[in-house]
Amino acid sequence: MGASGAGRAGVVMLASVAVLGLGSVPPGASATGSAGRTATVANATVADAAGPVEAAGTFRSASEATGSYAFAEDARRVDGTVSTADAVELVPGRTYRSTLPAGGKVYYRLELDATTNVYASATAVPPAGRTASVIDGVKVSVEDSEGRACDVDTASFGAAGSPHPVAAWAMREISPRRSLCKEAGTYYVAVERVDPDGQGSSPDPWEMELTAVSEPPLEKAGVTRAPQEWNSAPPRPVAGKPERRPGGAGFARATPVGQGVWRDDIRPGQTLFYKVPVDWGRQLYATAELGSSGSGGSGYVAAALDLDLYNPARGHVVDAGVGYDGAQQAESLAPLPPVAYVNRHAVSRQVGAMRFAGSYYLVAHLSAEVADDFGDGPVPLTLRVRMSGGAQDGPGYAGESVPSDVFTVTGEDRQAAAEGAAAGDDAVFRALAVGGIGTGSALLVGLGVWTLVARRRARS
Repeated sequence: MGASGAGRAGVVMLASVAVLGLGSVPPGASATGSAGRTATVANATVADAAGPVEAAGTFRSASEATGSYAFAEDARRVDGTVSTADAVELVPGRTYRSTLPAGGKVYYRLELDATTNVYASATAVPPAGRTASVIDGVKVSVEDSEGRACDVDTASFGAAGSPHPVAAWAMREISPRRSLCKEAGTYYVAVERVDPDGQGSSPDPWEMELTAVSEPPLEKAGVTRAPQEWNSAPPRPVAGKPERRPGGAGFARATPVGQGVWRDDIRPGQTLFYKVPVDWGRQLYATAELGSSGSGGSGYVAAALDLDLYNPARGHVVDAGVGYDGAQQAESLAPLPPVAYVNRHAVSRQVGAMRFAGSYYLVAHLSAEVADDFGDGPVPLTLRVRMSGGAQDGPGYAGESVPSDVFTVTGEDRQAAAEGAAAGDDAVFRALAVGGIGTGSALLVGLGVWTLVARRRARS
């Protein structure tokens, strides 16, 4: 086991000590988890409070249990401005939390060189509700210092009109296809609502998560045409017994999955996040399946489930909708090309979004309208994920992206996808941190986890 495993073990034991009072922990002592996540213990208190305990030993944070969005724990709070003159800088590699007003643009600033591609994404989190304008959502643009748009993207709630987290991205790309926005200098990220005055739209400000990532140029200039042919025939969905894998409540808390059949329950109005490591040269296929309802209700919801795919820069790729009448229903994402650097030269934005390797996100939202016909109880959700094609070498970057691992797939990523290790370790941490377990039970859990980690380390 590598450093990340040791870090997780340290977190578990530190949490155990804090909960059980088995030893003194100096104020401010900390241990860092697998995702650079730090738990600080002071006076025997763990700051990351746990959520309720669910059946079958599955632990979820409060945000995951209630369906609200889980913002990145290291997100820095910033304010958007109505004038570019006062815009705060967004630094690539960092995550920010801000507020999106009901009307008008808010601006943020980027300081860019003349060689690097930069991708800015905004995830809008509207308040929970039953209805919203179907075209409302978030619009993101990157503009140069003269107010000219480098790129624009819009994400909406879709046909269901059910409020849920949606993300849009925009880029400053150095490309022979683009004549603007190549110079070094100051650029601006503008974010706004799409239809704040639409029927059912919330009049309140929305919370928002912002990210920016950078991509270096290539060492050598390559092909500037997108592939003309690729295997677009959808394969059969993966068969087999589903494995329980609870979804996360945000991009930063997405549950890792790989090829396989994954099962969870989703409530009306809830959104679940999964991440799939997709290497260069590999194709991703995904099918969402709603199981039959046991509520005894009847009716039909035309846009019951929305399954969205986002790329590693949180750029929207494609989506699929599933209608629901209480019987099992399924729908697959449209076939996508293998991940390749040259996809960015495609006319289709959908193909262009498959431009780099890394963690792709499957985001499932069950419309709040489902509750009207089938009650507020959970509906069985199954995700069937298939990968095809062999992994290939990357394009040969002349430098590192920021964050350094955003456009790569590591061995740890593959292991987490196969085993769900990252989600499981965090679950144990939260269970111990809440302090709601009896002292004896918590001690056994803490010592058991420590022993398991030690055995794995000895075998590796």
